[in-house]
Parts: sequence; structure tokens; C-alpha cells
Amino acid sequence: MTKLNIGFIGLGNMGGPMAANLIKAGHTVSVFDLNQSVVNELASKGAKAAVDAKQCATNADILISMLPAGKHVKSLYLGNNDDSGLINVLSKNTLVIDCSTIDAESARTVGSALGKQGISFVDAPVSGGVAGATAGTLTFIVGGEKAAFDKAHTVLSDMGKNIFHAGDIGAGQVAKICNNMLLSILMAGTSEALQMGINNGLDPKVLSDIMTASSGRNWTLELYNPCPGVMDTAPASNDYKPGFMVDLMAKDLGLAMEAAQQSNSSTPMGSMAKNLYTMLQHQGAGSDDFSAIFKLFSK
Repeated sequence: MTKLNIGFIGLGNMGGPMAANLIKAGHTVSVFDLNQSVVNELASKGAKAAVDAKQCATNADILISMLPAGKHVKSLYLGNNDDSGLINVLSKNTLVIDCSTIDAESARTVGSALGKQGISFVDAPVSGGVAGATAGTLTFIVGGEKAAFDKAHTVLSDMGKNIFHAGDIGAGQVAKICNNMLLSILMAGTSEALQMGINNGLDPKVLSDIMTASSGRNWTLELYNPCPGVMDTAPASNDYKPGFMVDLMAKDLGLAMEAAQQSNSSTPMGSMAKNLYTMLQHQGAGSDDFSAIFKLFSK
């Protein structure tokens, strides 16, 4: 396998373990984050600690970013009406992989600007949560040219198990928010049905088994049950420790509603899910796992 010089910017709950897996795979990994402690932790595992984003990006074969929102991604690569953007230091031989979950238009804006400078770019948001990032079993949903996707695939396979080419730049973001909108709807519906069963005297474990073997079967029932005590490995049975936080699901649903408005799509169930997750945030559960929506019905 080819060993590459990889820069990694953004070492949060997802980015940190992703970068660690690249180190384990034998790549030379330079890392940067505003939080120095996570940089130091990865340096102890064999990463090179960069003093800033520009040093992290310089001489990288592949540069990966994992940031909170579109404004951060645009600022990193394009700057803020100045020459601070990485577009000014990146080599034309560098492939940029942005793994952030952001709006598709921001991904297209960055990709287009880099492309005009001859720099390849793909958006590659992930699915699988912190557990998947740690285990190296993430799903990557990639938007970009086929040649760039093929180049990215080698490195993404060191961090994930399922890698899809969704289409052109921005397509990865669209596919990701469609998936998460559906996931939120399934989680809310599953919670509602389970609580109705409990209210009518049913054992939630038995009801879950029945629905899993019947036409109500879905991922949340089978692998991520939201009712405490039904599934030992699910966040619901561990005081709803994430996992994938309510705040992040609400963010993704906000992106989904923006995309729906821009494309004139009808998303009444997605809109309801967004309202429910916003309500959950207002109840102080933003840092809980998104399966904590069960609390809305149990109360």
C-alpha cells in the first residue's frame, strides 16, 4: 500500500479518531486543531503537530478537514477577503477531502474555487458516529469527479468500510442530509410506537422483537433501540451518552430544510422531525444522543 503525506485539520470527536486510524495505517500524518490538547494527544500516537493550518497543508499529498459548518470550511480554504485561505498555499498535486457535514452550496463554492487553481476537491461527509470513527468502519458519501474519488478512495478506506460516489461536488452533502432526515423520522416514529406499547402494558423488549420481525422493522429498532433497557449496547441503556448528539441531528435537519426550500421539495415529516429535535434541544438535551427523543414521548 502507498504511504502518503496527509494533513488533517479538525480533530474533534470524529476527526481525532479518524486521524489516529490514518497513523495506524502507516501514513505520515500532520495534524492541526485550535484545541492544542487534542493535537498533543495525536502527536503522542505518532502524528506531526503543525503550528497552524498552513503548515499542516504544506506538502500534503492529501489534506482532510473535519469542521463544524460551511462558514468554517469556506474560511479555511478561501480566507476572509484576504490571503489567509489555504488556496494560497496548497500544491496543485494535493487532493482536498472535506469530511465536514455542511450545506452543498458551500461545498460547491470551495470546490469550484480550488478547481480554478487546479486543485482537486471532494466533499466526503461521514456516517457512523464516534464509534465508527474509532473502529474505522465509517461510511463515506463522496461528491466529486471520478478521478478525484478514485484517489480519495485509498485513504478513505483506511478510515471506513463503505465508500460511495454520490455524484458531482456537493452530492455527498445532499445524500448525507437525506439519510439523516430519514434517520430522524425513523427514530421519532420508533420512539412513539414503543411508548404507545408501554402505555398499553407491553414489554418494550418483546414489542421491539415483534416489530423487528414484522413490517415495522428498521435500523433504529434493530441496532440502536431508543428505549432504555431494551438493548445493552445502545446509548439509551447508557444514559443516552452519544453516539450522535441531538445538537448534531438538529444541525443536519436544518441543512435538510434549507435544501428542501432551495429545491422546492415537500418534506412535512422532515419538518416535524426538525421541530421535535429543536424542542429536545430547548429541554437541555442537546449533548445527549439523538435517540434521547424517546424522552419526549415517555414524558
